[in-house]
Amino acid sequence: MRVPAPRLLRRPWTALLTVVALSAAAFTATPARGAETGCRVDYTVNKWADGYTAQIKVTNLGPALDGWRLTWTYTGDQQVTSAWNATVTQTGRSVVATSTNWNGALDTSGTAEFGLQGTWRSADPAPSDFALNGVQCGGDSTPPPTTPPTTPPPTTPPPGADCDGAVICSDFEDQTGPAPSGDWRFTAPDCQGTGTAAVDTAVAHSGTRSLRVDGRAGYCNHAFVASTADLSSVGPVMHVRMWVRHTTALPAAHVTFVSLPDASQGGRSLRVGGQNGALQWNRESDDATLPAQSPAGVALSRPLPTGSWQCLRFAVDTTAPGLDTWLGDEQVPGLHADGVPTQDIDQQWLTRTTPPRPTALRLGWESYGTGDDTLWFDDVAVGSAPIDC
Repeated sequence: MRVPAPRLLRRPWTALLTVVALSAAAFTATPARGAETGCRVDYTVNKWADGYTAQIKVTNLGPALDGWRLTWTYTGDQQVTSAWNATVTQTGRSVVATSTNWNGALDTSGTAEFGLQGTWRSADPAPSDFALNGVQCGGDSTPPPTTPPTTPPPTTPPPGADCDGAVICSDFEDQTGPAPSGDWRFTAPDCQGTGTAAVDTAVAHSGTRSLRVDGRAGYCNHAFVASTADLSSVGPVMHVRMWVRHTTALPAAHVTFVSLPDASQGGRSLRVGGQNGALQWNRESDDATLPAQSPAGVALSRPLPTGSWQCLRFAVDTTAPGLDTWLGDEQVPGLHADGVPTQDIDQQWLTRTTPPRPTALRLGWESYGTGDDTLWFDDVAVGSAPIDC
């Protein structure tokens, strides 16, 4: 069963079939050169020691287009390994990105956005020779700000204010001490090590407080903050919305940062985390993953960007084996299951046909190998109706 996503357009994505394991690194945002003439391109890169992701926004400044082709040349040794929202191919240092069947129409001043992931070794300067359908993007322009604003403008309703009536609707502003309390409690489900959790008054998505988890590598370093709310009657579709921020790119090894104890698995959990550098679902009872951890499957997921707040949303069907996942307002195709087998995505997931029945929510960190991370959670909501970012 496909879970509905009100107010969101479902978009088929196209991705290359190779994926690279991410390693821990610093975050660097590099805006692209501007444009006039035929187009403007904003190229923002999230970089670590030997890899990167780039978010690319192209604005058509010429006549309307029915299908687009963006080209550029890398002057470093970057190699594209996967992409989303466009088909991206590379020959030597030359790169070509072509539109999908849903984002090819570009009116004058219309925009399209896509992303890619890649590797580099010695140098990775941002490209500057973009061309749209053969027309050079050139001339002067005002580049985008290097650091996006971290708080909404005054006219924007405060995040979290749109979840009134949900079983969980928390911005953590009611936390009064350094340790989680009230409706949130520290827990280490299987074993406790050196991982910690606290109320943070220095970093927040909204207001002045968030939950901070300092996660440590190793199986016995579980560190979670659990809501005391009983979610066993939420449904028939459970909708979860949270804002999450973290410091270190998801590793190649399996990690979890959201855990939903599941009555259909005898209390074992539905888990959201990462593996091979990309977001994934994992089912504790049989270790099934969504997507399948093939290069093609992982390429249909997304990395979780570091150094900025990200809106992560789930819809879990409790009457059929169906779920959906969104990063921001974009549905992640590799994190979708509707009961219809899809190669490289849900072949493991569909081996179990019993619908999930989550009963609780835990936020934190659990590593099954390597991988430390520091995470913040804010504006968390769980209810029976869709909850927007």
